[in-house]
Amino acid sequence: MFLKILILVIFFAIMIGVGVYYRKSTKDVQGFVLGDRKVGSWLTAFAFGTSYFSAVIFVGYAGQFGWKYGMSATWIGIGNALIGSLLAWRILGRRTRLMTQYMHSATMPDFFGQRFDSEALKVAASAIIFVFLIPYTASLYNGLSRLFGMSFGIDYSWCVIGMAVLTGIYVLIGGYMATAVNDFIQGVIMLAGIVAVIFSVLNDNGGFVAAVEQLSRVPSEVAPALNGAFVSFLGPEPIFLIGVVLLTSLGTWGLPQMVGKFYAIRDEAAIRKGTFISTFFAMIVAGGCYFLGGFGRLYGNIIEYTPNNTPIYDSIVPSMIQNLPELMIGIVIILVLSASMSTLSSLVLTSGSTLTLDIIKPAVAKSGKSMSERSQLLSIRLLVVFFIIVSSILAIIQAKSSVTFIAQLMGISWGALAGAFLAPFLYGLYWKKTTKAAVWASFISGVAIMCGCMYGTFTKTVFISPYFSSPINAGVLAMLLGLVIVPIVSAFTRVKNKDKVEKMFDCYNREVTVRASTSLMDAKGAKK
Repeated sequence: MFLKILILVIFFAIMIGVGVYYRKSTKDVQGFVLGDRKVGSWLTAFAFGTSYFSAVIFVGYAGQFGWKYGMSATWIGIGNALIGSLLAWRILGRRTRLMTQYMHSATMPDFFGQRFDSEALKVAASAIIFVFLIPYTASLYNGLSRLFGMSFGIDYSWCVIGMAVLTGIYVLIGGYMATAVNDFIQGVIMLAGIVAVIFSVLNDNGGFVAAVEQLSRVPSEVAPALNGAFVSFLGPEPIFLIGVVLLTSLGTWGLPQMVGKFYAIRDEAAIRKGTFISTFFAMIVAGGCYFLGGFGRLYGNIIEYTPNNTPIYDSIVPSMIQNLPELMIGIVIILVLSASMSTLSSLVLTSGSTLTLDIIKPAVAKSGKSMSERSQLLSIRLLVVFFIIVSSILAIIQAKSSVTFIAQLMGISWGALAGAFLAPFLYGLYWKKTTKAAVWASFISGVAIMCGCMYGTFTKTVFISPYFSSPINAGVLAMLLGLVIVPIVSAFTRVKNKDKVEKMFDCYNREVTVRASTSLMDAKGAKK
């Protein structure tokens, strides 16, 4: 117990110390929200990865999908690395940085507002973020309850309050830079922690070969004729597995807290290096989490079940580690704390800055007044506190009562945000002919599909078909439909202010001088 408490005290002291150290970087809005767009490759890559993977992944998704798909759940982590990280950086990173800098934009709603010359679009995007990020934020606390209860016997409410206060302190004091540096520290802990836990769990089952052999003998309820279903290449339900891969991988392209990391990156070299660092991080952390969860069936005799004999998925990973050495349990606790706090800090900073810069500041301007830098910073900080308090209350209510709405809405939140934003953001960066009407169509279709899925979930009715009754598959439908709707609607509507759009896209054509290590030139200066 002393060792675990000591580890926590050291961890908390470092997080707060970083916040205090970077307080000097929060003198203006650009510094507080974007770190003055001077964040390097390592910090940006780790900030991207730690915002991507929270305790929901380690405790919830790893347990749930590992139980359903066995070792094939590792494909989810591989997809997260290749699609959610590598391709996201390659396709979105450079263009996002260039166009948002040209616009002097700090948020995704502001991008939509300026790119498509529509204040209404900016307000609508802000409203979607506000509605769907709060339950997403509340869900981050869920992974802590069982681990802290198992290790310390501490009531869940105190765990939530402690994590909220600590996160709030370093975000409020140090802003984006403190968040980025703490994300790096937390990312290192996550990398080392997941590797250590995997080796410990496999060793607890006699090693890798013995664990795989045991898992191969477990029958599948959905594919009883498939021998060794949980060690097969694509598992017992490959179609559903593909849906999970797509939502958790492609979905990051439309999440404001993820895309926002590209706004702050320093230069071209940082983008190139960050692409590989982020991909490596995702491969180890996400791949490791889902690989670990794939062995959950070996603990079927000690996990918790509902009265109708359905596994309580959040109990699977804690059950897998409860008999490990105390030091290892301490490492897992810090791992889950790191995963949760890094994502929480990113979400509340995104939410606070979005509401201030995209709704409150324009509203003040319409009244004939101006909002000073100091007032904007105060507003962002107050809203960060508001989001932390509300999400904490929701998390405690959900844990202390039979209310399941918050936990269920978390899956819908991801689908709604990605379904609404992915297509118009991607096309808006690459295609001049993308229209305002197409963006509205994507917003409406993405939110409508996920609200329909939510309605079907709570009324026990079928949404479209049994396949799309799952928020995972409904989220994939919302994203893919947006990618189809935007070009179709754009083909039948007109782009207004074409000259303004041309000037925006000219930021991609600006000539720059680069080092010879980046571009080979002949003696006359022409590219080979």
